[in-house]
Amino acid sequence: MGRYLGSSCEQCRREGMKLMLKGVRCETAKCPIEKKQRNLAPGMHGWRRGRSSEYGIRLREKQKVKRYYGVLERQFMRYFHEAERIKGNTGENLLQLLERRLDNVVYKLNFAPSRKAARQLIAHGHIYVNGRKVDVSDFTTNIGDVITAKGSEKSVKRIKQQLETNPNFTVQAWLQLVREKPEATVVAMPARADVQIPVEEQLVVEFCSR
Repeated sequence: MGRYLGSSCEQCRREGMKLMLKGVRCETAKCPIEKKQRNLAPGMHGWRRGRSSEYGIRLREKQKVKRYYGVLERQFMRYFHEAERIKGNTGENLLQLLERRLDNVVYKLNFAPSRKAARQLIAHGHIYVNGRKVDVSDFTTNIGDVITAKGSEKSVKRIKQQLETNPNFTVQAWLQLVREKPEATVVAMPARADVQIPVEEQLVVEFCSR
């Protein structure tokens, strides 16, 4: 399985915004975006942010979405072509498919502090969907799917500890969480308003359709 091995903070600096790739750490003063001297694009010429071309603007929107959800180019294009086949707005369909990824759902339930940590949790077999172990991060969830921790004490304790670190965490309306078990159910499809990154999806569609 391919994965990005570079610096997560460099990705945020390149896009000029927080992509929340390190979870809670991104909300502290340690985040490079908070440091004026490092709030530049990576590389020795990072201070040279020139005017972007029409192509460059669309490229940055696509890269922003791709990096936010932690998918590689081939995966992203697979999601785009799938979104094209679904009736409705292609851009919104694309974002909905990405929102329904299991790693994103685990992160939005606060079972893990970041999407990267959620992928590790899934890969190590700590997450079950409808009573079956799912160790593939890009598993697409559907309405009615029940996400639980593995029955072992270690798995349950790990997820409960994460939930306790942020007791005021608000779960989005399309997910229903029972903290005590812990267990969650997908009760609806994610809406456009549930996407927490500012993105113009039409620019992404224009770039991928060229």
